[in-house]
Formats: sequence, structure tokens, C-alpha cells
Amino acid sequence: MGRPHSVKDQKYESRLIGNRIFIAGVCILLLTVMLIGRMFYLQIIQHDHFTTLSRDNQVQIRPLPPIRGLIFSSDNVLLADNRPSFSLEIIPENISGDVEQVITRLQEFIRIDEQDIRRYKELAKKKRRFERTPIRLNLTDEEVATFSVNRHLFNGVDVVAGLSRYYPIGPNLAHVVGYVGRIDKDELANLDPSEYSGTTYIGKIGAEKAYEEVLHGKVGYEQVEVNSQGRVIRQLDTTPPESGKNVYLTLNVSLQNLAAVDLSGKRGAIVAVDPRNGSVLAMVSSPGYDPNIFVNGIDPAAYKKLMTSNDRPLLNRALQGTYPPGSTIKPFMGFAALNYNVRQLQDDTWCPGWFRIAGSKRPYRDWKKGGHGHINLTGAIANSCDVYFYSLALDMGINRLYTAMQEFGFGRITGIDINGEASGLLPSPEWKKRTRNQPWYTGETVNVGIGQGYLLVTPMQLAAATAALANRGVRVKPHLLAEVRDPVTAESTQFPAALNQSSITARDPAYWDVIINAMVEVVHGAHGTARSSGNGAKYRFGGKTGTAQVISLPQDMSVKKDIPEELRDHALFIAFAPADTPTIAVSVIVENGEHGNTTAAPIARHLFDHWLNVSE
Repeated sequence: MGRPHSVKDQKYESRLIGNRIFIAGVCILLLTVMLIGRMFYLQIIQHDHFTTLSRDNQVQIRPLPPIRGLIFSSDNVLLADNRPSFSLEIIPENISGDVEQVITRLQEFIRIDEQDIRRYKELAKKKRRFERTPIRLNLTDEEVATFSVNRHLFNGVDVVAGLSRYYPIGPNLAHVVGYVGRIDKDELANLDPSEYSGTTYIGKIGAEKAYEEVLHGKVGYEQVEVNSQGRVIRQLDTTPPESGKNVYLTLNVSLQNLAAVDLSGKRGAIVAVDPRNGSVLAMVSSPGYDPNIFVNGIDPAAYKKLMTSNDRPLLNRALQGTYPPGSTIKPFMGFAALNYNVRQLQDDTWCPGWFRIAGSKRPYRDWKKGGHGHINLTGAIANSCDVYFYSLALDMGINRLYTAMQEFGFGRITGIDINGEASGLLPSPEWKKRTRNQPWYTGETVNVGIGQGYLLVTPMQLAAATAALANRGVRVKPHLLAEVRDPVTAESTQFPAALNQSSITARDPAYWDVIINAMVEVVHGAHGTARSSGNGAKYRFGGKTGTAQVISLPQDMSVKKDIPEELRDHALFIAFAPADTPTIAVSVIVENGEHGNTTAAPIARHLFDHWLNVSE
């Protein structure tokens, strides 16, 4: 029988309330114990940790970026400078009115474009309202003066002085010295945060990138006390930054400028090296560009113009341009013929003006209509006889040609100490099978014999190989770094070249004299292809002209004046001087210059005259 129904059961309600009070008390007790436990954990066990956090909130360490080192040439000309620059900066909490209105009023006095405004807004999002944010970089002196006169109209806006990278010689050295630019996300992911805290710029290409570690310096730090909002109350301690070291390059600026002038208005490249130690004396790629426009961020329209230009000014032709070497390959072919005992010095080849592979009807034409008659190796190099080298290439075979050319450094980078070097292309049957899944044909070997077909070289490779000839087989590694010097202590570290990077072994050392004498005949011989460039020289030098086809033309076509300029032959010339004791070796390539003897060779002679006169 159930509990009798009652309108009000006081005992039951009292018991129910008591139970609830008990449960609530237990919950309160548990929560109190948990609270006390948490307080014990935070204040006793984690005391040191939170004391440190508290102190860190009060004391902050801020980076002090170092001053970037300078870059000089071997003749002590400043190539990369740190110049005073001025930026217009805004402190949002101090301005009167809306930021947009302030910017609009500023535009009445200072040029501020949409790109500047976008950059300002992106930066302002990452900063507190009491911190400075630049709205315009690199103000001109006139703009600084104009704002200074009207400074009283703009609370919270001021001109702030700093240092900005500047390249005094500009386009003439853009591809060698390179430039710095703002650090991007990809670069930031690979940098040491402790070394690049507070640093905005980094070397992008050329010497600026290659020697970044030396030029950058070491970051400094300052300890400051801040309030809860992050404002600096006082400075506690300072560790000053260490400036980057100054870098001295092997370049000779007077020679560099002369080479740039000689290539002005042309597309091409000039490389000059010292064959004794591999020092790069000049390295010109034409046309150039002004590296200063990249330092603070190039305008998108200006960048698009550079990228889409048919002249490709951003391409470093000296290191990245690849060209058929044409007849400049013939001295190297000649040495290989002697060294592999495929030809003797006295051997004659009959040149009727054309050459045929046995069993083939296709004629391979010589540049000289009617041919050269009976001709030996010296005459073939001096007169640039194509038929001699067609026959030689066929007798040597592509495998021996590949090995011989590889010894001179073709088909691989020279190892120069700046980035971006191309390896060119030294073809072989294995290469063609691997890349094109096609067999190698005998006619392709014949074409390689005169520097055409698949064979491609860079101007730097040609200069290094020419230096190896001049050195009688001693190959030197091209380099640009000459010295690193501390700007404070003047302590200097020299960087001499490793002369014996490798040596090309000759079965008979006299073979080097044969090839060198043949190259001297090119310039000073009665029938040499560059004899006009040797006229009146007070010294003897060796060289070799080259003409490389851009497109293949019918072999009976003799009139080329109607061919568009961009399809005309490239003009090449390699040379060294003086012939007996060379101190300079050059390669000159003029794109679409047509003839090496009339376009490229005079440039080399001009450089030699200047260099040897300076050196006397």
C-alpha cells in the first residue's frame, strides 16, 4: 500500500532540501579545493615561469639591424653604397582626423600613388596605433623640403631618415653586382630569425646575393621597459650591431665601362678574365637595367616592361646566355686532333669549298666560295676553313669530341662564385637518346666540328676555355671575390684563386704552341680572318673569329641583307694578350652582329689596348 496522499509533507520537503544543500555544499567544497589547488599550482609550482612571463611583458628585447657592408672594385671604385634616404611615416593615434583624409591632404604636397597606399594599409594592420608606419619611401630632396615647410599642417606625420642601398654605376654593373630587395615569405622561411630580426632587405642576385653572409653583418639588441600597451618607458641595455664587412671584387671598372660602351645599343656579352689566376676583370651583359629601381620595390608596370622586352635586359647573358660557338670552337678542335693523334701538323686537307659524307648527296658548304685548296691545321684555324673541320670531326667521332671538349669545361658550369650560371650543352649520343629518344647521326658530328648543331656555350665558358689555351692547359676557376675587409678594424682577408683547378694533359707540350701560334696568325697573319683587328698593335695577341647561325638557310643563299635583324648570325671572338705572357683573355658575343671579324674582334682589340696601357 503506497504512501497516503498529503497536501503538504513537511518532513519529506525538509529531507529533500537538506539533500540539496548537502549536494551543493559538496560541489562548493570541491570547487573550492580545485580553486585552491590551481592557485597553489600557479603561484607555487609555476611561480618561476609566470614571474618570467610577467617580466617579459615588462621588459622586451628589440633587434637593432646592422649596416650593410659596401662593395668595391679592384681599382677601389664604390659599386654598392648606403645612402641617406628619407621616408614619410604616420603615427595613426597622433593624427588629426581620419587617416584617409590625411593621406588625401598629403597628396597635395607629396606624390603618393595607389601602390604606396596599399603597402601602408598592409603594414598598419601589423602595428599598434602608436607605432610609425611608412606611407612613402625614398623621398627626393625637393619632397623633403616641401613637406618640411608644411609640417605644421600634419600632426602625427613626419620625415624619418635612414639608409638605402644605391648603385652608382647602375646598368653597367647590374648583372654582376646585382641588387637588394625586400625579404619575401620564401626567403624568410629559410633565414635565421635571430640574425635577420629587424632586417628588411636581402641580396637578391649577383654579388649582393653571393656574399650576403659577409655583407649583412650581425644584428644587435636593446632591452627596453614597456607598459601594458607596449609603449617604451625606458631603455635598459644595448648590444650594438656589427656592421657587415666590405667586399672587394676583381672587376676593373674602367675596363668594365669601356666594354659596356662598346656593347651599347647591341645585345650581347663580354667576359674578360686574367688567365693567370681566374680573376674576372669585366663581365658585361647588354642591354642592362637600373638596379636601383628594385631596392624599394619596383613598380608593376615597370617590371612588366622589363619582363616583356624583346631585348631581355634582365637576362645575364654572360652567365645564362647560351649560343652556338661557331668557329671559335676550332682551336679546341685543333688541339684535340693533335692530342688524339688524328691529325699531324703537316697533314693537308683538300678544301674545294664543300664537303660530303661518304654515301651522302648533301654538301656541307665552306664559308669561302671556291674553297681554300690544300690547307693544314695552322692555316685552317687562321683562315677558319670549315671543310678541314668537317673532315676532322668525322675522323674523330662524336665520343672523342665530347671527351675533348669536356676537358676545356664545355657542357658544365665554370663554378664562378655568383649564382645563376648555365651549363650550356655539350651533345652526345647518350644525351640525344635520353632527351629526344632519337639516334645520333653522322651529320650532327660534322656540325659540331664547326660549332653548330646542338652545341651551346656561355660567354663565361668561352672566356675560361680561352684562358686554358693561353695557359697551355692549366684551367683556372673564374672568380669575382678578391678581398673582404672589416670597415672598423681594416682587417683584410684575401681570396687568391686556386690556379691548378685542373690541367689538360698534352701528349706533347709543343701542341699548345701550335694552337697559340695559329691563333696569332688569325690576327697577325696575311690571310687571318681578324687581321684588320691586329693592324697597328704594339703587341701580339691571339684570337679566333666565329659566326654562329641563328636559323638554317639554304646553302646556296648568299644575300642575307633582307633577313630580319633578330634572325641574323651572331658574331663571336675569343682572344688573349699579349701572346707570349697573357694577362687577359676575353670572349665577345654580339647577338645578330653577323660577322665576328668586323663586329666582335674590334671590341676585343679596344679592350686589350686599354688594359695593356693601364698595366704598363
